[in-house]
Amino acid sequence: MNYLNRSLLRLGLLSAVVGLATVTHAETTIQLDSTIVKKDTIAVVPTVPDSLLRERLAKLQKDIPLNYHKAVQAYVDYFTFRRASYTRTMLERIPLFFPLYERMLKQYGLPDELKYLSIVESALNPRAISRAGAGGLWQIMPGTGRDLRLSQDDYVDERMDPVKATEAACKYLRDLYNIFGDWEMAMAAYNCGPGAVKRAMRRSGGDTFYTIYDALPKETRGYVPQFVAFTYLMNHANDHGIVAENYEYPIPHDTIQVSGYFNLETFARHSTMALADLQKMNPAITTTMLPEGTNRYPLRVPREQYAYFASRRQAILDSASRIPGRMEHMLLASAEDIRYGSDSMGTWGALSQNPLANISLEAPPSPAAQLAVAESADESEDDIETVVMRKPRKQTYVVKKGDNLGEIADRYHVELYDLKRWNHLRSTKIQRGQKLTILKEVAETRAERLADQGTAKGRKKADVIAKAKHYKPRYHRVQSGDTLWNIVQRYDLTIDQLKKMNHIKSNALRPGQKLIVG
Repeated sequence: MNYLNRSLLRLGLLSAVVGLATVTHAETTIQLDSTIVKKDTIAVVPTVPDSLLRERLAKLQKDIPLNYHKAVQAYVDYFTFRRASYTRTMLERIPLFFPLYERMLKQYGLPDELKYLSIVESALNPRAISRAGAGGLWQIMPGTGRDLRLSQDDYVDERMDPVKATEAACKYLRDLYNIFGDWEMAMAAYNCGPGAVKRAMRRSGGDTFYTIYDALPKETRGYVPQFVAFTYLMNHANDHGIVAENYEYPIPHDTIQVSGYFNLETFARHSTMALADLQKMNPAITTTMLPEGTNRYPLRVPREQYAYFASRRQAILDSASRIPGRMEHMLLASAEDIRYGSDSMGTWGALSQNPLANISLEAPPSPAAQLAVAESADESEDDIETVVMRKPRKQTYVVKKGDNLGEIADRYHVELYDLKRWNHLRSTKIQRGQKLTILKEVAETRAERLADQGTAKGRKKADVIAKAKHYKPRYHRVQSGDTLWNIVQRYDLTIDQLKKMNHIKSNALRPGQKLIVG
């Protein structure tokens, strides 16, 4: 028994020695039944030493705290070692916008370091749009933009104008600092809204960014650390081997005032200016044209080609302001205030001899329109001429208390855009007692005349002509964060009108949904 115990003891000691040897040489494990030798590898993760980061942040700090935090360390390492190309691009774009930022921040008495916030917001891309619908260099939400008096419509979005957006951002940041008295809290509120920051303060009981850190939305928790990280990187990227190669600079430009319809592509072609340059200098223009209601829009043009443009100014502007051919059922109303060049006036004068001659159609007539023409073939030539050549009927409406432009347009079955154009309105604001001009469409006038005849044939023709009238609906694509209230405020509708036009009963919306708004 003692022998057995001693044997077991020796065996146990031998196993322990073998195990110890295995642990001591853990880096090499040899499988006895195989010739494969597997070596453990240790991944080396590059990082900026925290002591060095703390020291440099302390030296960079001016008016805004640049506190060290593990999240700051993570962002610095990420954009230094894994996304060095992104950091290099930011360095290259600095000359494009930072002089503007520095001048505007100084004008409003704000810390110069806030210029780095735009990198976090938009990567210095003036046309950046977030999933939530925020836009421009400073990622201003549509509602906030309207509060800051930044115009937004289907053609121009001033949130994307570098000068106007920067000034608006300065005003907003100044107001947020006055509310919280702390720049880290003000920046957090810029990202998620002052209401969200105040709720985080109530839930956590804190009054500084890192004391309410865990109660903030996830995105906002990384917002201030990213700002600190880019403040460091824009000053010390060269120390980590990240060097800008191709700097971007503003294109020297002059400004011209544009009124009325204006086609940017036509203007670029006739003035020998690159369309890409015009779009880069005018990022607020979201399409390639400006509408007829445009009033003295400041268009930036390259200074290098300005002399060529100036020598042919009238001819180029006439070409760019020429409205494309209209559909056959759309006639030019004599009451419309549209400025044409001499060539355009000659063209329209020639067309007035025969309204259907040489009209370039964008699409073939609809079946309803063809049917209307066929059924009216038995009318006398004089009657047809009277119908085609008749000018739209002009009416005057006096605005009453409680009226809004959208309801008036619906009442008279006209487009809101046309109603604004006829009355030279830049917005949908109207005042009690204001006189509005309303032009009734030709097809609608004839339909009323035939219906008034009281005969079955007259009513049938009226129905056909009414169906032939073309309406082009206006749409809104729902963005994340949109509500029915926000949408009706933008398009001057009521919630009931919006629901009725789109046959919806609930208040729920989904991102990407397409709504008729006019």
